[in-house]
Amino acid sequence: MQSRPRIPEATVARLAVYLRVLTGLADSGRGTVSSGELASAAGVNPAGLRKDLSHLGPCGTRGVGYEVSTLRDRIAGVLGMETAHACVLVGIGNLGSALAGYGGFGNRGFEFVGLFDASPARVGQRIGDLPVRPMEELDEVLAETRATIGVIATPAEVAQRVCDQLTAAGVRSILNFAPVTLSAPAGVGVRQVDLSVELQVLAFLDKQRGPAPAALGTALGTALAPAGGMA
Repeated sequence: MQSRPRIPEATVARLAVYLRVLTGLADSGRGTVSSGELASAAGVNPAGLRKDLSHLGPCGTRGVGYEVSTLRDRIAGVLGMETAHACVLVGIGNLGSALAGYGGFGNRGFEFVGLFDASPARVGQRIGDLPVRPMEELDEVLAETRATIGVIATPAEVAQRVCDQLTAAGVRSILNFAPVTLSAPAGVGVRQVDLSVELQVLAFLDKQRGPAPAALGTALGTALAPAGGMA
């Protein structure tokens, strides 16, 4: 059987964005969408959108655009979203608690089947329908649920140890929120989400843009106003 061509990782990330946009359009009752509309909503240019979608085979109709539900389902199939993915979350601090309580993951095909923390003060607490379990039960839960995705929201100093335990128990994909680079065995995918780095990038981009228009307008108005105030 001929293997499916490999889709670049950057394209996969954009496909996930297109899926989110298309899901919203389908929920609002839209039947079709043009490449320009979809590209604008996803924050890409139309040529880039069409190149990304070319990995899926023929999709749209010239002069009509894309059928929203059909394209949504095709992208969902490519991304493996036809069935729910079982996940475990380790680290139930402020961030971990927020992630565990977020209902949007279920709508996107992800289900937390286990929450874990090393702190006795947190073990036994419930977030939604799930209790927080001690780390000693992690291997057992992974074996029972066959979860293959692990989310790490621990302090940096323990994240590698958690990563090692997850991968030893069969987890093949890790989403890491701890501010540290993890080392994982071959065949295990790790995605890093460092919120402080993202904020630093935004701060840099904001600085590059210069003063905000409102600030410029206020400064200009002050400079031009008569000494005694506005007439």
